[in-house]
Amino acid sequence: MGGFSILTNRKRAVVALVHSVVFLLIAARQMVAANPAAGIWMPSTVPRGTWILCAIFTIVSTILLWLFVISRGMMEKFYFGLCTVSATSGLLRTAFGDHAFHAGLYIRVVMLVSAVLVGLLIVRTHSEYAESRS
Repeated sequence: MGGFSILTNRKRAVVALVHSVVFLLIAARQMVAANPAAGIWMPSTVPRGTWILCAIFTIVSTILLWLFVISRGMMEKFYFGLCTVSATSGLLRTAFGDHAFHAGLYIRVVMLVSAVLVGLLIVRTHSEYAESRS
């Protein structure tokens, strides 16, 4: 499987897919719950949870961007690119609030749905490769 540098086998691809599904469920719940994000740049007191969420999104976005940079194959790059855009839109929405970036909520869900579909394709590719070797 020369087109992959990170998701080099079926097990890694399944783990990545499970992560994408879990984060999709979290993003979908946030979208349905419709709790507007106030943002950290507002003149009001910012709850500690918002700062923690910003820190988590920053770390996850940075890691996903690094995975995007070091990935080799187009399918793998596309997958990590979708995940990076999703996490970064979550960060921007949390930091700037819904009044400035309300679309971030929907972008996050659309990117994660797309990442799940690409992840399924990657898992299928690894499965077919394993079958052809046996």
